[in-house]
Amino acid sequence: MTTSIEPRPALELAPYRSLQDEQLARRIEAVRQQLGSELLILGHHYQQDAVIAHADLSGDSYQLSKMAAENSDCRWIVFCGVHFMAETADILANRPEKVAQREGIRVEVVLPDLAAGCSMADMAAIDQVEAAWEDLSEVVDTDEITPITYINSAASLKAFCGRHGGIVCTSSNAAGALEWALERRQRVLFFPDQHLGRNTALAMGINDDRMPVWDPYAQECGGHEPGTITQSKVILWKGHCSVHQMFQPDHVHQFRKQYPDIQILVHPECPREVNDLADITGSTGKIIETVQAAEPGTRWAIGTELHLVNRLKDQYPEQEIHFLSPVVCMCATMYRIDMAHLCWSLENLAAGTIVNQVKVDEETSHWSLVALERMLRLS
Repeated sequence: MTTSIEPRPALELAPYRSLQDEQLARRIEAVRQQLGSELLILGHHYQQDAVIAHADLSGDSYQLSKMAAENSDCRWIVFCGVHFMAETADILANRPEKVAQREGIRVEVVLPDLAAGCSMADMAAIDQVEAAWEDLSEVVDTDEITPITYINSAASLKAFCGRHGGIVCTSSNAAGALEWALERRQRVLFFPDQHLGRNTALAMGINDDRMPVWDPYAQECGGHEPGTITQSKVILWKGHCSVHQMFQPDHVHQFRKQYPDIQILVHPECPREVNDLADITGSTGKIIETVQAAEPGTRWAIGTELHLVNRLKDQYPEQEIHFLSPVVCMCATMYRIDMAHLCWSLENLAAGTIVNQVKVDEETSHWSLVALERMLRLS
């Protein structure tokens, strides 16, 4: 169980909402100076620019996981991301050996707005996954299934994977995780993002007809005949990213018609139909690296979160960068972490009151860590 600790703040949030970004920025920087290296602000690439400007480190889910795992100096992590990321930071920053090195002192993790969640993570609840596992056991031997959870999931699902010999993956290392799993057992249960699982498995040569999609709301066997499950190689969960689900094949066709030389660069959370049309598919980190390495004048249409695409436009004006969709596709829950919440949480911290602390219980942390460390050993 993850606890979101909400003591009465020393400072109320409401007055911060009326402050201008310039005022908030000065006050945020004042707290950073006051707390020094004991404070670590992590910012996900999908954050709005005003917030990411104050991050000590920025990255995608995988990069930030490693940063939390490797840091040894900080006392507080303020995570400008979403809830599952703060959970992962709490688990990795408070590994038993790290706590021992700090003589029993835990790193405290703060999420500036506890409402910053993830719709994809919410599509696979632990009771649904446990029920699916029980249903699968009536059809196949679950000792021959390796569960893989995308890092965009609750700590309870990471712990489930740890207990059942499974692993966590990110969009950066999903292929490595899938290879690792299939070397050990006959089949995989992959959750919560069906698109990442399908695109990764297809690239490895696994046929689509061996990848049934498990519907947790179906009355029996995830909506399939038992024979479909016995013939499966990768059982996909019926979940998706609400941002990347918005990209459609027509968007690709329209850009190619208008700009024959355009390069289509998309995230593997996009549907297969878009992924198959792309020139390059890759994680958030790979998307950034690809643009960084491109020649001036390269023309891109990029299918990922809007804030990141706009930031790339600003950083690489010598390239022509377009957003792949005509519809705004941004992570609305990530957007909840704004300057007001960041400043409010930091000034409370400086005043000695920790607000919006995210703390994962010991049992869940232990088994989540088992699955996370398997992932970290892949790199």
